[in-house]
Amino acid sequence: MYDTESTPTSNCFDVTIADHIAHIQLKRPEAFNTMTRDFWNDLPKIVKDINDNSRARVIVITSTGKHFSAGMDLSVFSSGDGVTQGSVSDRETRGESFRLHVHHLQNTFTCLDEARIPVLVAVQGGCIGGAVDFISACDIRWASADAFFCIQEINIGMTADVGTFPRLCKLIPEGWVRELAYTGRRLTAAKAKEIGLVNEVFDTHEALVAHVMDTAREIASKAPLAVTGSKVMINYARDHSIRDGLDYIATWQAGMFSPAHMAEAFRANAAKEPGNFPELLPLRNRM
Repeated sequence: MYDTESTPTSNCFDVTIADHIAHIQLKRPEAFNTMTRDFWNDLPKIVKDINDNSRARVIVITSTGKHFSAGMDLSVFSSGDGVTQGSVSDRETRGESFRLHVHHLQNTFTCLDEARIPVLVAVQGGCIGGAVDFISACDIRWASADAFFCIQEINIGMTADVGTFPRLCKLIPEGWVRELAYTGRRLTAAKAKEIGLVNEVFDTHEALVAHVMDTAREIASKAPLAVTGSKVMINYARDHSIRDGLDYIATWQAGMFSPAHMAEAFRANAAKEPGNFPELLPLRNRM
């Protein structure tokens, strides 16, 4: 489990923070990085810790081994009080509880979308089932040439429910979402780039990660307030009308437009050196 009160550790992730970049790496390659209970519990804690305490300016997510992630670990479905279990005989009250449990699982990835800082992800090998929910909640996706994407849920008799459809329909043409959802076919890396799911495809995993880290360093060199403002506005524009988006950015600028940050950016650009920008403040989550 990930414990933010002491040295951060997790059975599923390695977390390093350096040069304003938080690197979250899946670390169960022998199990194809399947999503165990610890995965679902630890990821939002890790992201919340980074986000709320302003520990970094950008998050990078990578994986290890042959596959990015093979999706939900089967033990989550079957063991103990797993998602398919329930001792309550009343179907309706059990259904209400299950609905809220699904919301809990959804929030594991929603925290990426709602983080104040950009989340970049590098995908190698299989990105299957819940892993599609995972990467679709990130800001930018890249892949290696051997990557493939699969809405696996249809192949095991269920409907994807942790974020694939609400987010994927905003990222790629609806016809492709329907084909992948109804058939469970694999989407190759080349086709994923063609339809806009990933920005670029790289020959090797090493080249992929190097590019993502280079991009993270470039983002981390920008004014943090301008970066978070850009993410807020892009997310808002995605979910609202053009008129609403224009009004919201005007309201944002009324309170957070910073001539001082602009002046520092101009100075740093002219001097060809990193700017000295103030960090985002830690969130005040308690009175």
